[in-house]
Parts: sequence; C-alpha cells; structure tokens
Amino acid sequence: MATKKRIGLIRVLTTTDLKLLNLHGEMVMKAFPGFEVFSACIPDQPEGVHDDATEEMAVPKVAALARKMESDRMEAIIVSCAGDPGVDLASAELKIPVIGAGRAVASVARSFGLPVGVLGLSEKVPSSIRHILGNLMKADIVPAGVVSTLDFMTPEGMAATIEAGHNLKAKGVKVIALACTGLATIGAADKLREALSIPVVDPVSAEGAVAWAAIG
Repeated sequence: MATKKRIGLIRVLTTTDLKLLNLHGEMVMKAFPGFEVFSACIPDQPEGVHDDATEEMAVPKVAALARKMESDRMEAIIVSCAGDPGVDLASAELKIPVIGAGRAVASVARSFGLPVGVLGLSEKVPSSIRHILGNLMKADIVPAGVVSTLDFMTPEGMAATIEAGHNLKAKGVKVIALACTGLATIGAADKLREALSIPVVDPVSAEGAVAWAAIG
C-alpha cells in the first residue's frame, strides 16, 4: 500500500471543537484518499478572518504554524481561508507547497472560461481571487446579515446565501466561486447547485485538488 501524503491544514477560526477543527481536513481526505491531513488552528481569533484587521492579525500566526507543520514533516500546507492570509509569507520561507483556498477556488472557477460571481464574507473580494479571475469576475456579493464565518452556520445564514446566489445569477453569472471556507462547512455548494443549476466551486474541494495536483 502506498504511503499517504502528509498534509498540514491551517484553520484561521480558533476553536476547541475538534469536529469543527477537523471538518475541512476530513472533506479533503474523503475526496483525496491518498492524503492524511493534520489540522490545527491559529490562536485568539474566535471569529476567524473577516476583514483587513483580522487578516493582518492572522498573517504571522499562519506563517508560524506553517513553519511548525513543515518541521513536523508535512509535505504540503493548506491555508483553509479564502483570504489566503500568510500564504505569501509562508511560501517565501518554506520549501514545501503552501496552498491558499482563495487562489485555489479562483483558479478552478476561471477554468470554466465563463462569467464568475464571487460569493463570500468580505465586502472587498480578496486580492488573490480578484487577480486570478481578472475580467471573468462579473459580480460579487455578501449574503445579507453575514458578518463572520459563524453567521453562515445558522438557518438564516443559509437562506441568505441561497438568496445571494439567485442575485448573482440574475446578474449574468454562469459560475459561482465561494470565497469563504465557512461555506464549505455548511455544505453550501451542493445547496446552491441544486437551487441555481449552475456550477458552484467549493473552496475546500478546490484547495484539496490543487494540493493533489502539486504533490499527489
């Protein structure tokens, strides 16, 4: 039996809930059984990364955790946040691939060659996503009432997400890129695909796919 690739997955939502902490890693391993994913979260950010201030706070924490994971013999690092905090810094310092969810979801969405709508958490689309999508990015939206990733984990948050998807489709969007990994936590991609009948790219699936392309 082939040895599984060791992947370090960084959550930027601080949590002591092991089920929540390991959820993205379990999703990646289900899609890519050749991976063994070890998840950890950065400290002191119970609402994750949702604006410039929380992203700035996260950057050195992500880089420090990535360095530790490399020393623990991980073969690649996934930063499971669509804002890609700390990815550039860690990539410059580490010898192993460092994959950000934002770059991953944007790259997969761009591959369709169709107008893309970005549905996420921040009023300002993360720069890495905007840069990769370029002129294919037709519209972006934040669901009503959503401020942090925790808001997606409510019935109201899910309803607002579906409504936001309809709004994007009405603007001529043919593909939706989910720009918050919290949307993967609630299984939003499947629900949006069913409601809208257009491709919806899940960021956790995308980050796993890029990791597989890099080292799988």
